[in-house]
Amino acid sequence: MKFNELGLAAELLRAIDELGYTQATPIQQQAIPLVLAGADVLACAQTGTGKTAGFMLPLLQRLRELPVDRKRRRPRALILTPTRELAAQIGQSARDYGRQMASRCAIIYGGVGIRPQISTLQRGVDIVVATPGRLLDHVQQGTVDLSNVRMLVLDEGDRMLDMGFIRDIRRILNVLPKLRQNLLFSATFSREIRQLAGSLLNSPTEIQATPNNTAAERVQQIVYPVDRRRKRELLSHRIDSRNWRQVLVFVRTKHGANRLAEQLSKDGLRATAIHGNKSQGARTRALAGFKSGEIRVLVATDVAARGLDIERLPHVVNYELPEVPEDYVHRIGRTARAGREGQAVSLVCIDELKLLDAIESLLDCRIEREIIPGFEVDPRIRAEPIRRGGRSSKPRSPRPPHRENSPGGTGRSRGGSPGHGRANPRGGQQQRANRNRRAG
Repeated sequence: MKFNELGLAAELLRAIDELGYTQATPIQQQAIPLVLAGADVLACAQTGTGKTAGFMLPLLQRLRELPVDRKRRRPRALILTPTRELAAQIGQSARDYGRQMASRCAIIYGGVGIRPQISTLQRGVDIVVATPGRLLDHVQQGTVDLSNVRMLVLDEGDRMLDMGFIRDIRRILNVLPKLRQNLLFSATFSREIRQLAGSLLNSPTEIQATPNNTAAERVQQIVYPVDRRRKRELLSHRIDSRNWRQVLVFVRTKHGANRLAEQLSKDGLRATAIHGNKSQGARTRALAGFKSGEIRVLVATDVAARGLDIERLPHVVNYELPEVPEDYVHRIGRTARAGREGQAVSLVCIDELKLLDAIESLLDCRIEREIIPGFEVDPRIRAEPIRRGGRSSKPRSPRPPHRENSPGGTGRSRGGSPGHGRANPRGGQQQRANRNRRAG
């Protein structure tokens, strides 16, 4: 189905055409007419399916129909996201799609100065795209007025819950008008998501663009068995011998990201790390350099990479497998976006075979193995426990999420813990939240 069959305004169709899009993806075909009709929507859509346009295009059109506070221009649409990078991406989409409309957008997240954000809000905006922590700072300081919000979007709701934002979300909901349209997008329909939907949405229409926990169809997945001590050597070998020009590499910890980036640089590969301890300016520069081709390898933790939108990314490498199987699906979803093909490579040592088994069980398929000559596994090596967080293999006691390492935060702790505990034999919500504090 083409975009001009979905009831979108001429200004939006011109912007879409200028961006080079003609065919709507399945999630866009389902979501756009529902949002235009004013319905509440609960949508299951994985990364790379075009979900941002699925809510942004009809949101921009509906703003033309909603009353404008011309005196103060208070925001009429609020989009909540779990990470800074995703907030920036959505804000850019608002500008790209709304370039022929008069709507104004403010992007609100932590890690940067609050004064420019206050100035933007004071000039009046129609859309606020925000991470929960920094938005609450504005609410508490009285620098944003959300009393005129008529449309609310929660993007990547599952990650919001995993990262412990549920209390912040509820506090934000308490200052919003009761009468509004609500859209909730999530990669999974977990029990916790349905509980959140029950308290947030009003008789929602449920849509599902892709089956739960399935990897992108256009991603070629492959496992390279290798000894742990030779992973970096194998990674450098593959990048160099195959002439990979743009590679996103996932590791578990911030320290591991820094160390690997330094090692790859010594191997002659332009590499840098991106994680929660990096300033927002450093993260933005690293991403820009990676997109432009100046940086060949971007080494990232799961939290920092959430929401990265790299249109033509050909290669994703799992240098270390994630402890939670669902995160594997999110990782490899960084490639093969917008109908393109991509490759997801996993370097798996003997210690990670149980993690690989859990991933294959989730996907209900066996991932192809390939032995690289010269990097055969030493049969004398025995498995050791995975060292979580780069320290001890003993499980930690759960603690409340700390704002300092939350991607939308400001460096202050508000305390509190996720609103729900996930009953998940493979890890669950508390395990994810704990890992995010260590690896973000």
